[in-house]
Amino acid sequence: MIIALLARFAALLAALALLGAPAFAQGPLRVDVTDGHLDPMPVAIPDFIGADGRAADAGAQIARVINNNLGNTGLFTPVDSDAFIETIENIDLRPRFGDWRVINAQALLTGRVTIDGEDRMQIAFRLWDTATEQQLLGLQFATTPDNWRRIAHKVSDAVYERLTGEQGYFDSRIVYVAESTGSDGQTLRRLAVMDQDGANPSLLTDRSFMALLPNYSPGAQQITFVAQREDGRNMSYLYDLATGRRESLFEGGGPSISAGGQSLAPRFAPDGRSLLVAAERHGSHHIFRYDLRSRILRQITSHPADDVSPSPAPDGTQIVFSSNRSGRSQLYVMDADGANVRRITFGEGQYYAPAWSPRGDLVAFVRQQSGGRFALGVVRADGSGGERILYEGYFVDSPTWAPNGRILAFTRGDFDRDGTQYSIWSVDLAGFNLRRLPTQGAASDPAWSPLIE
Repeated sequence: MIIALLARFAALLAALALLGAPAFAQGPLRVDVTDGHLDPMPVAIPDFIGADGRAADAGAQIARVINNNLGNTGLFTPVDSDAFIETIENIDLRPRFGDWRVINAQALLTGRVTIDGEDRMQIAFRLWDTATEQQLLGLQFATTPDNWRRIAHKVSDAVYERLTGEQGYFDSRIVYVAESTGSDGQTLRRLAVMDQDGANPSLLTDRSFMALLPNYSPGAQQITFVAQREDGRNMSYLYDLATGRRESLFEGGGPSISAGGQSLAPRFAPDGRSLLVAAERHGSHHIFRYDLRSRILRQITSHPADDVSPSPAPDGTQIVFSSNRSGRSQLYVMDADGANVRRITFGEGQYYAPAWSPRGDLVAFVRQQSGGRFALGVVRADGSGGERILYEGYFVDSPTWAPNGRILAFTRGDFDRDGTQYSIWSVDLAGFNLRRLPTQGAASDPAWSPLIE
């Protein structure tokens, strides 16, 4: 099932081409993503037109996904289709802009779906500025009909990038831990994966162990995770998404940590050729680099305190990690070889789960405050300028960045009479647009993929 799933996502994503006809013009329409938006931009997205019933059905579904994607950012407000005056029948003709301005649509996206006799689907679209009456964007994609949802995400990314000037994040996936209860009452934690909007969920691992803390490779083809086994040990694994093959990194002839030792939270280096992992050796946790080709494990830190949760900078030159070397857990940054260690957090409480932004400017963290409450925040990678808290609650863990570094997903725990209930939420860098991601049942430990190639 896994191979079939991946094959579907890789299927026949054909070349991107500019449409002919109207001239491209730079319009003034632009959304500023640096601040929270209490007045999002109204965007009209009619169903994409189709020459027959099948194409029209696909066009309606594509428009629905784009509406949801843009609306979920908090930067845009899709205009209710009941307010539309003009019915788009030909995207190669200029719209009646006055009909769209009167319903306060500042941007208009029109599209067309065609499916030829060889079952190839083409999706063409135009983005208009209704005030200047200029076309802002015109593109087309070709694919197979079963790949329509991914094309909807790609159209969403193109529109987002044109209207914000920032890279989109819709054509991406999230791996996470799906939590459930077995027939014997035991908690089950299995790896699962879904589109960033919650669609196409599927399980990756079985019930033979508890899976924790997954992370994507730079090419989104592999996953690292921790398995909590029946003997109580936490061991790092590598999982190949194409084959479903699972490999234990430090057993069966691999590099040794120590008898009874454990390894935690592996992450890929940006070049994909090595992993950063915290592992137990001689009674303390240290940070290691594990070369995936040579299978050599090289120790980077050697402080007697526990150093855990390494996260590399996007250029690979530095690593942020958490350590209790000051007496309580704080965040530190060091060079890639372990030199030049400097502390970047100084607040009260315990800091952990650092995640370096793909933009390179910020580090996300979780802080457990006095009184037991948790906070999700960000700090500059050099520690200057203080912290920005984005969310506070009963329980917070495992922040992960969207590919454009503007959104964070995280584990949120809420306490009720049945205990702590875990779910995955997202929030933007301004602390706005807090929303729960749709999962089937309880979920935790999200890890956001890069944009899918």
